Amino acid sequence: MAEYTNQDSEKSLMEEIGITDREIANRRAFLELGEADEKELLSIDPAAQAYADPVIEDFYKHLLAFEETRVFFQDPQVLERVKRAQKRYFARLTQGGYDKDYIEDRLKIGAVHERIGLPMKAYLGMYSFYLRNVAHRLFEAHEDEQGKALRAFLSLLKVVFLDMGLAIDTYINRREQLIGKQQEAMRELPTPVLRVRERLLILPVVGVLESYRAHQLTEQLLESIGATRAKVAIVDITGVPLVDSRVANHLLQTVSAARLMGAAVILTGLSPQIAQALVAIGVDLSQVKTTVDLQSGLEEAERLLGYRLVPASDKPRSDQAHP
Repeated sequence: MAEYTNQDSEKSLMEEIGITDREIANRRAFLELGEADEKELLSIDPAAQAYADPVIEDFYKHLLAFEETRVFFQDPQVLERVKRAQKRYFARLTQGGYDKDYIEDRLKIGAVHERIGLPMKAYLGMYSFYLRNVAHRLFEAHEDEQGKALRAFLSLLKVVFLDMGLAIDTYINRREQLIGKQQEAMRELPTPVLRVRERLLILPVVGVLESYRAHQLTEQLLESIGATRAKVAIVDITGVPLVDSRVANHLLQTVSAARLMGAAVILTGLSPQIAQALVAIGVDLSQVKTTVDLQSGLEEAERLLGYRLVPASDKPRSDQAHP
Protein backbone atom coordinates (compact mmCIF):
# COMPACT_ATOMS: atom_id res chain seq x y z
CA MET A 1 0.00 0.00 0.00
CA ALA A 2 1.14 3.53 -0.67
CA GLU A 3 1.79 6.61 1.37
CA TYR A 4 -0.77 9.30 0.99
CA THR A 5 -1.17 13.05 0.99
CA ASN A 6 -4.42 14.95 1.13
CA GLN A 7 -4.81 16.17 -2.46
CA ASP A 8 -8.56 16.56 -2.16
CA SER A 9 -10.56 19.72 -1.60
CA GLU A 10 -11.27 21.27 1.78
CA LYS A 11 -14.15 18.85 2.19
CA SER A 12 -13.08 15.72 4.06
CA LEU A 13 -13.52 12.34 2.43
CA MET A 14 -16.07 11.44 5.10
CA GLU A 15 -18.16 14.45 4.05
CA GLU A 16 -17.61 13.77 0.36
CA ILE A 17 -18.74 10.16 0.63
CA GLY A 18 -21.47 10.93 3.15
CA ILE A 19 -20.18 9.05 6.19
CA THR A 20 -21.61 10.68 9.32
CA ASP A 21 -21.03 10.01 13.02
CA ARG A 22 -24.24 8.02 13.00
CA GLU A 23 -23.04 5.98 10.02
CA ILE A 24 -19.80 5.16 11.84
CA ALA A 25 -21.77 4.03 14.87
CA ASN A 26 -24.04 1.91 12.65
CA ARG A 27 -21.10 0.23 10.94
CA ARG A 28 -19.45 -0.57 14.24
CA ALA A 29 -22.73 -1.91 15.60
CA PHE A 30 -23.28 -4.06 12.51
CA LEU A 31 -19.80 -5.55 12.88
CA GLU A 32 -20.35 -5.82 16.65
CA LEU A 33 -17.12 -3.89 17.11
CA GLY A 34 -17.15 -2.60 20.68
CA GLU A 35 -15.00 -1.70 23.65
CA ALA A 36 -14.29 -5.36 24.44
CA ASP A 37 -12.75 -5.76 21.00
CA GLU A 38 -10.56 -2.70 21.50
CA LYS A 39 -9.30 -4.17 24.77
CA GLU A 40 -8.55 -7.50 23.09
CA LEU A 41 -6.58 -5.78 20.35
CA LEU A 42 -4.72 -3.51 22.72
CA SER A 43 -3.68 -6.59 24.69
CA ILE A 44 -1.93 -8.07 21.65
CA ASP A 45 -0.58 -4.76 20.35
CA PRO A 46 2.97 -5.25 21.73
CA ALA A 47 3.18 -8.64 20.02
CA ALA A 48 1.66 -7.22 16.83
CA GLN A 49 4.32 -4.50 16.71
CA ALA A 50 7.05 -7.08 17.34
CA TYR A 51 6.16 -9.23 14.34
CA ALA A 52 5.20 -6.33 12.07
CA ASP A 53 8.50 -6.35 10.15
CA PRO A 54 8.52 -10.06 9.20
CA VAL A 55 4.84 -9.88 8.24
CA ILE A 56 5.53 -6.87 6.00
CA GLU A 57 8.53 -8.57 4.38
CA ASP A 58 6.51 -11.70 3.64
CA PHE A 59 3.67 -9.52 2.46
CA TYR A 60 5.76 -7.71 -0.16
CA LYS A 61 7.48 -10.88 -1.33
CA HIS A 62 3.98 -12.12 -2.08
CA LEU A 63 3.01 -8.91 -3.91
CA LEU A 64 6.19 -8.89 -5.98
CA ALA A 65 5.54 -12.46 -7.10
CA PHE A 66 2.62 -11.28 -9.25
CA GLU A 67 2.98 -9.05 -12.31
CA GLU A 68 -0.33 -7.31 -11.61
CA THR A 69 0.96 -5.89 -8.32
CA ARG A 70 4.71 -5.89 -9.06
CA VAL A 71 4.30 -3.08 -11.59
CA PHE A 72 3.43 -0.66 -8.78
CA PHE A 73 6.74 -1.23 -6.96
CA GLN A 74 9.48 -1.13 -9.62
CA ASP A 75 11.47 1.63 -7.90
CA PRO A 76 13.42 0.29 -4.84
CA GLN A 77 13.10 3.63 -3.03
CA VAL A 78 9.36 3.66 -3.59
CA LEU A 79 9.18 0.09 -2.34
CA GLU A 80 10.97 0.93 0.92
CA ARG A 81 8.83 4.00 1.45
CA VAL A 82 5.68 1.99 0.87
CA LYS A 83 6.85 -0.71 3.28
CA ARG A 84 7.23 1.89 6.02
CA ALA A 85 3.78 3.25 5.30
CA GLN A 86 2.39 -0.27 5.28
CA LYS A 87 3.90 -0.99 8.67
CA ARG A 88 2.23 2.11 10.10
CA TYR A 89 -1.03 1.08 8.49
CA PHE A 90 -1.09 -2.41 9.97
CA ALA A 91 0.27 -1.19 13.32
CA ARG A 92 -2.76 1.08 13.62
CA LEU A 93 -5.13 -1.90 13.42
CA THR A 94 -4.39 -3.03 16.99
CA GLN A 95 -4.17 0.35 18.70
CA GLY A 96 -7.88 1.03 19.34
CA GLY A 97 -9.63 4.37 18.91
CA TYR A 98 -11.64 3.52 15.80
CA ASP A 99 -13.16 7.00 15.63
CA LYS A 100 -13.60 9.75 13.02
CA ASP A 101 -9.86 10.32 12.66
CA TYR A 102 -9.33 6.61 12.09
CA ILE A 103 -12.12 6.51 9.48
CA GLU A 104 -10.78 9.55 7.61
CA ASP A 105 -7.27 8.08 7.62
CA ARG A 106 -8.50 4.79 6.14
CA LEU A 107 -10.55 6.58 3.50
CA LYS A 108 -7.50 8.56 2.37
CA ILE A 109 -5.47 5.39 2.01
CA GLY A 110 -8.21 3.74 -0.04
CA ALA A 111 -8.49 6.83 -2.25
CA VAL A 112 -4.76 6.78 -2.99
CA HIS A 113 -4.84 3.14 -4.04
CA GLU A 114 -7.79 3.78 -6.32
CA ARG A 115 -5.97 6.80 -7.79
CA ILE A 116 -2.82 4.82 -8.67
CA GLY A 117 -4.97 2.18 -10.34
CA LEU A 118 -4.49 -0.72 -7.92
CA PRO A 119 -7.31 -3.19 -8.70
CA MET A 120 -9.85 -3.79 -5.95
CA LYS A 121 -9.19 -7.54 -6.11
CA ALA A 122 -5.51 -6.90 -5.34
CA TYR A 123 -6.41 -4.51 -2.53
CA LEU A 124 -8.70 -7.09 -0.90
CA GLY A 125 -6.13 -9.81 -1.53
CA MET A 126 -3.69 -7.85 0.64
CA TYR A 127 -6.03 -8.14 3.60
CA SER A 128 -6.40 -11.87 3.03
CA PHE A 129 -2.64 -12.41 3.05
CA TYR A 130 -2.19 -10.25 6.14
CA LEU A 131 -4.90 -12.06 8.10
CA ARG A 132 -3.51 -15.50 7.28
CA ASN A 133 -0.03 -14.51 8.42
CA VAL A 134 -1.24 -12.78 11.57
CA ALA A 135 -3.46 -15.73 12.50
CA HIS A 136 -0.52 -18.12 12.25
CA ARG A 137 1.72 -15.97 14.44
CA LEU A 138 -1.05 -15.09 16.89
CA PHE A 139 -2.02 -18.68 17.64
CA GLU A 140 1.62 -19.72 17.76
CA ALA A 141 2.40 -16.98 20.30
CA HIS A 142 -0.58 -17.99 22.47
CA GLU A 143 -0.15 -21.74 22.23
CA ASP A 144 -1.33 -22.17 25.83
CA GLU A 145 -4.11 -19.57 25.49
CA GLN A 146 -5.92 -20.54 22.33
CA GLY A 147 -9.16 -18.96 23.58
CA LYS A 148 -7.45 -15.59 23.99
CA ALA A 149 -5.86 -15.91 20.55
CA LEU A 150 -9.24 -16.67 19.01
CA ARG A 151 -10.94 -13.71 20.71
CA ALA A 152 -8.17 -11.34 19.58
CA PHE A 153 -8.28 -12.66 16.03
CA LEU A 154 -12.06 -12.29 15.81
CA SER A 155 -11.73 -8.71 17.07
CA LEU A 156 -9.06 -8.07 14.43
CA LEU A 157 -11.39 -9.44 11.77
CA LYS A 158 -14.01 -6.86 12.72
CA VAL A 159 -11.57 -3.97 12.32
CA VAL A 160 -10.24 -5.34 9.03
CA PHE A 161 -13.76 -5.68 7.64
CA LEU A 162 -14.46 -2.12 8.76
CA ASP A 163 -11.39 -1.05 6.77
CA MET A 164 -12.40 -3.10 3.74
CA GLY A 165 -15.82 -1.46 3.67
CA LEU A 166 -14.20 1.97 3.78
CA ALA A 167 -11.81 1.06 0.98
CA ILE A 168 -14.71 -0.08 -1.20
CA ASP A 169 -16.49 3.20 -0.42
CA THR A 170 -13.55 5.20 -1.76
CA TYR A 171 -13.33 3.13 -4.94
CA ILE A 172 -17.06 3.54 -5.58
CA ASN A 173 -16.91 7.26 -4.80
CA ARG A 174 -14.05 7.87 -7.26
CA ARG A 175 -15.78 5.88 -9.99
CA GLU A 176 -19.03 7.77 -9.46
CA GLN A 177 -17.11 11.05 -9.71
CA LEU A 178 -15.54 9.90 -12.98
CA ILE A 179 -18.90 8.82 -14.40
CA GLY A 180 -20.39 12.16 -13.37
CA LYS A 181 -17.62 14.08 -15.14
CA GLN A 182 -18.03 11.95 -18.26
CA GLN A 183 -21.78 12.52 -18.28
CA GLU A 184 -21.26 16.26 -17.85
CA ALA A 185 -18.80 16.29 -20.75
CA MET A 186 -21.28 14.31 -22.84
CA ARG A 187 -24.04 16.83 -22.10
CA GLU A 188 -21.79 19.65 -23.30
CA LEU A 189 -21.02 17.92 -26.60
CA PRO A 190 -23.21 19.27 -29.40
CA THR A 191 -25.54 16.71 -30.96
CA PRO A 192 -26.50 18.18 -34.33
CA VAL A 193 -29.91 17.67 -35.89
CA LEU A 194 -29.02 17.00 -39.53
CA ARG A 195 -31.25 18.07 -42.40
CA VAL A 196 -30.43 15.40 -45.00
CA ARG A 197 -33.06 16.50 -47.49
CA GLU A 198 -36.28 18.49 -47.75
CA ARG A 199 -38.60 17.67 -44.80
CA LEU A 200 -36.27 14.95 -43.42
CA LEU A 201 -34.12 15.27 -40.26
CA ILE A 202 -31.70 12.86 -38.59
CA LEU A 203 -30.68 13.06 -34.93
CA PRO A 204 -27.67 10.74 -34.31
CA VAL A 205 -27.28 10.00 -30.60
CA VAL A 206 -23.99 8.66 -29.22
CA GLY A 207 -23.04 7.78 -25.64
CA VAL A 208 -24.94 7.43 -22.40
CA LEU A 209 -28.48 8.76 -22.69
CA GLU A 210 -29.76 9.70 -19.24
CA SER A 211 -32.88 11.74 -18.45
CA TYR A 212 -31.30 15.21 -18.55
CA ARG A 213 -29.57 14.63 -21.88
CA ALA A 214 -32.69 13.00 -23.34
CA HIS A 215 -34.63 16.16 -22.44
CA GLN A 216 -32.01 18.34 -24.15
CA LEU A 217 -32.10 16.24 -27.33
CA THR A 218 -35.90 16.37 -27.39
CA GLU A 219 -35.85 20.16 -27.25
CA GLN A 220 -33.28 20.29 -30.07
CA LEU A 221 -35.32 17.96 -32.24
CA LEU A 222 -38.63 19.76 -31.72
CA GLU A 223 -37.03 23.15 -32.40
CA SER A 224 -35.52 21.80 -35.63
CA ILE A 225 -38.85 20.30 -36.71
CA GLY A 226 -40.49 23.68 -36.21
CA ALA A 227 -37.71 25.59 -37.97
CA THR A 228 -37.49 23.30 -41.02
CA ARG A 229 -41.14 22.18 -41.17
CA ALA A 230 -39.88 18.61 -41.34
CA LYS A 231 -42.36 15.77 -41.84
CA VAL A 232 -40.08 12.90 -40.76
CA ALA A 233 -37.35 12.77 -38.11
CA ILE A 234 -35.03 9.81 -37.63
CA VAL A 235 -33.60 9.33 -34.14
CA ASP A 236 -30.64 6.95 -34.47
CA ILE A 237 -29.54 5.35 -31.16
CA THR A 238 -27.02 2.88 -32.61
CA GLY A 239 -24.32 4.48 -30.44
CA VAL A 240 -26.33 4.31 -27.20
CA PRO A 241 -25.29 1.42 -24.92
CA LEU A 242 -28.31 1.48 -22.60
CA VAL A 243 -31.83 2.88 -22.44
CA ASP A 244 -33.71 2.68 -19.15
CA SER A 245 -37.46 3.07 -18.54
CA ARG A 246 -37.27 6.81 -17.85
CA VAL A 247 -35.37 7.52 -21.05
CA ALA A 248 -37.66 5.21 -23.03
CA ASN A 249 -40.73 7.04 -21.74
CA HIS A 250 -39.06 10.32 -22.63
CA LEU A 251 -38.58 9.06 -26.19
CA LEU A 252 -42.27 8.14 -26.31
CA GLN A 253 -43.17 11.67 -25.22
CA THR A 254 -40.86 13.02 -27.93
CA VAL A 255 -42.67 10.95 -30.55
CA SER A 256 -46.04 12.26 -29.34
CA ALA A 257 -44.83 15.89 -29.30
CA ALA A 258 -43.36 15.56 -32.81
CA ARG A 259 -46.62 14.04 -34.04
CA LEU A 260 -48.52 17.06 -32.72
CA MET A 261 -46.14 19.23 -34.77
CA GLY A 262 -46.97 17.20 -37.88
CA ALA A 263 -43.83 15.05 -38.00
CA ALA A 264 -43.37 11.30 -37.74
CA VAL A 265 -40.43 9.94 -35.73
CA ILE A 266 -38.55 6.78 -36.72
CA LEU A 267 -36.35 5.18 -34.07
CA THR A 268 -33.37 3.34 -35.58
CA GLY A 269 -30.47 1.32 -34.22
CA LEU A 270 -32.42 -0.41 -31.45
CA SER A 271 -30.07 -3.25 -30.42
CA PRO A 272 -31.44 -6.68 -29.40
CA GLN A 273 -30.12 -6.10 -25.87
CA ILE A 274 -31.92 -2.78 -25.49
CA ALA A 275 -35.10 -4.18 -27.06
CA GLN A 276 -35.14 -7.13 -24.64
CA ALA A 277 -34.45 -4.85 -21.68
CA LEU A 278 -37.33 -2.53 -22.63
CA VAL A 279 -39.72 -5.46 -23.01
CA ALA A 280 -38.60 -6.82 -19.64
CA ILE A 281 -39.41 -3.54 -17.87
CA GLY A 282 -42.75 -3.17 -19.64
CA VAL A 283 -42.03 -0.27 -22.01
CA ASP A 284 -44.54 -0.27 -24.90
CA LEU A 285 -42.99 0.86 -28.18
CA SER A 286 -45.85 -0.41 -30.33
CA GLN A 287 -46.83 3.15 -31.29
CA VAL A 288 -43.29 4.00 -32.44
CA LYS A 289 -41.90 3.24 -35.87
CA THR A 290 -38.65 1.33 -35.33
CA THR A 291 -36.06 -0.14 -37.69
CA VAL A 292 -32.97 -2.23 -37.12
CA ASP A 293 -30.50 0.20 -38.69
CA LEU A 294 -30.18 3.68 -40.14
CA GLN A 295 -30.39 2.48 -43.75
CA SER A 296 -33.74 0.84 -43.08
CA GLY A 297 -34.85 4.01 -41.33
CA LEU A 298 -33.95 6.13 -44.36
CA GLU A 299 -35.88 3.78 -46.63
CA GLU A 300 -38.93 4.03 -44.37
CA ALA A 301 -38.58 7.83 -44.25
CA GLU A 302 -38.48 8.04 -48.05
CA ARG A 303 -41.59 5.90 -48.23
CA LEU A 304 -43.41 8.19 -45.82
CA LEU A 305 -42.30 11.26 -47.79
CA GLY A 306 -43.39 9.72 -51.10
CA TYR A 307 -39.94 9.33 -52.61
CA ARG A 308 -39.10 6.42 -54.88
CA LEU A 309 -35.75 5.04 -55.98
CA VAL A 310 -35.27 4.83 -59.74
CA PRO A 311 -33.34 1.71 -60.89
CA ALA A 312 -30.01 2.31 -62.61
CA SER A 313 -31.28 0.82 -65.88
CA ASP A 314 -34.06 3.40 -66.11
CA LYS A 315 -32.11 6.62 -65.61
CA PRO A 316 -28.49 7.65 -66.18
CA ARG A 317 -28.43 9.48 -62.83
CA SER A 318 -30.16 6.76 -60.86
CA ASP A 319 -28.47 7.69 -57.59
CA GLN A 320 -31.05 10.44 -57.19
CA ALA A 321 -34.40 9.70 -55.61
CA HIS A 322 -37.46 11.18 -57.34
CA PRO A 323 -40.75 12.13 -55.74
